[in-house]
Amino acid sequence: MPRTPNKGLYAGLMSGTSADAIDAALVDTDGHQCRVLATHSITLPETLRNQVLALCAPGTDELDRAGTVQRRLGSLFAQAVRELLHGSGHRPEQVVAIGCHGQTVRHRPGREGFSLQLGSGDVIASETGIPVVTDFRNRDMVLGGQGAPLVPRFHQRLFARAGERRTVLNIGGMANVTLLDGERLATGFDTGPGNVLLDEWCHRHTGKHCDDNGDWARSGAPLPALLEQLLAEPYFSRLPPKSTGREHFNSRWLSAYLHGDESAEDVQATLTELTAMTIARALADFAPDRLLVCGGGIHNGLLMERLAVHLPDAAILSTAEAGLDPDWVEAAAFAWLAWARMTGVPGNAPEVTGASREAVLGAVYAP
Repeated sequence: MPRTPNKGLYAGLMSGTSADAIDAALVDTDGHQCRVLATHSITLPETLRNQVLALCAPGTDELDRAGTVQRRLGSLFAQAVRELLHGSGHRPEQVVAIGCHGQTVRHRPGREGFSLQLGSGDVIASETGIPVVTDFRNRDMVLGGQGAPLVPRFHQRLFARAGERRTVLNIGGMANVTLLDGERLATGFDTGPGNVLLDEWCHRHTGKHCDDNGDWARSGAPLPALLEQLLAEPYFSRLPPKSTGREHFNSRWLSAYLHGDESAEDVQATLTELTAMTIARALADFAPDRLLVCGGGIHNGLLMERLAVHLPDAAILSTAEAGLDPDWVEAAAFAWLAWARMTGVPGNAPEVTGASREAVLGAVYAP
């Protein structure tokens, strides 16, 4: 594909592990600087969200169900872009490309591994009139990598600073970190569950999709024996490269450790401590000077307090302090990955994923 000018407008679309919303960001970038011009979010209809979550575990008629969800999500992604552009006063022809992460329903790293994200690129391109870049993970996996995390190159470009050890922490459904030693990208990996267990447990017992500010967890207390059992999970002690997802950390995983007589609030407090401790332990050897946090978890006040307790030597800040709103880092990252694909710049980082070489990521769908 011919190379396009380095600088331009790109849209990024992100729908994460929580499968609760689609975030869209319009970004002006030359690959080194990213200026977010506009943002927009669409809540996934409850029926569609339930269909997505059902596909995260093996079941009957998976292909038929996945095909239907693929089309429906594609239309919703396209709607998010149209509304983003309408609200910001931009026209489709001003946008070089859309970078769409898609909705992950299966992530199987390892030999002959694969990763499946739903949200038809054909539908998005046809309904917006803009080229679409999607399927970012599988090229890295074919080269022996984990296919995740995908955002460390973006983090490096925006947040690395000479003479400072920085960690960028994204607390989405899963928590992932990018370790920046000065201007060098050291590594990055998924630390384990971020919000996924917290959200599932909260919804099961309160009907709410998340524990606002961690207030429900504050009404309980961590259960030491349960926490010790959860921390013994082998994934947490595995060395990177590594990545994980809802396939591993889900309500079935948690239920295996519960007796059934625990207070729901105490379990929520325990899960909050689990997320904080696994992140802190993962960073113990790197010992960052500064921790830049983004993702939905930054709004959980209790979780942020517990991180500060477990990482007393790190300055814990929002990515907003480094110039990018924490709620829009992931969407902006996929706008940047679209820029990388359209300009022929490698998007993966072998020091993160374990791939045998750098590669340009993503498949392009023309309108």
